[in-house]
Amino acid sequence: MKIKVGDKVIVISGSRKDKNKQGTVLKTFKETNSVVVEGVNVKKKVTRDPNGKKTMVDIEFPIHASNVLLYDATTQKGTRVGYVTKDGKKVRIAKASGTELK
Repeated sequence: MKIKVGDKVIVISGSRKDKNKQGTVLKTFKETNSVVVEGVNVKKKVTRDPNGKKTMVDIEFPIHASNVLLYDATTQKGTRVGYVTKDGKKVRIAKASGTELK
């Protein structure tokens, strides 16, 4: 998977309310190729606190990794991820601008 925890991404497809939203990747699931993005695909869930009282909680659910693009700050758009070797190490680069990613 080319997207890692901590990357800033933009949602390119999905529900109408989440499309074009930006957020940080909180968690990745390599088995299902999905990611959890901060503030995207938020649903309400009823849980119980230790006293037994019901409370409503907002939870971010995973979305498929193909529905997000890495956000490139230099071009202000989403970009694909490529790899290049520098000094014998594999480094991620943004395809749109060619800048090196962390």
